Parts: sequence; structure tokens; C-alpha cells
Amino acid sequence: MPEPVSVKVSSRHQISVPRIARERLNIQSGDRLLVDIQDGLLILLPQPESYATRLAGLHREVWEGVDTTAYLKEERDAWDSSADS
Repeated sequence: MPEPVSVKVSSRHQISVPRIARERLNIQSGDRLLVDIQDGLLILLPQPESYATRLAGLHREVWEGVDTTAYLKEERDAWDSSADS
């Protein structure tokens, strides 16, 4: 992991995103960042233009070799049988 880069908080509580971070994450002027706080850490993430596009294909490997039609039929059958109970 590269050495951390320090930034200074201005009197208006602003920071500049270091060049190395902008280049690695392809952050451009006008882009929006999501701010998250987890366990005392401030996390900045590029906000995707479209969450649907960003998530498309995520964990595709989970479904490799699975007959999705048969899986869905089995799930729906389970729902139907639980409704009869």
C-alpha cells in the first residue's frame, strides 16, 4: 500500500483531493463523491452516475453453472407450498 498523503482542512472545512487519488479513481472536476464514516474513518467514494449500471454483473460468478430457470421455478414452487400451509 502506498504511503498516505496528508491534506489540510481549510477554514471553510474543505479539503482538496490529492492528485494521486484523483488519477487512480478518475475523479474529474464537477464529479460528486459519497461521504461515509465507518469505525472512525472518513471514506470518500466516487458517486456512480447510475447505480443500476454500476451493479450490473456484480457477483456474476455466483451463478456460473446454475440453471437459473430451474432455480427460479424451485423458489417459486417453495413460495407456493409455503402459502398453502
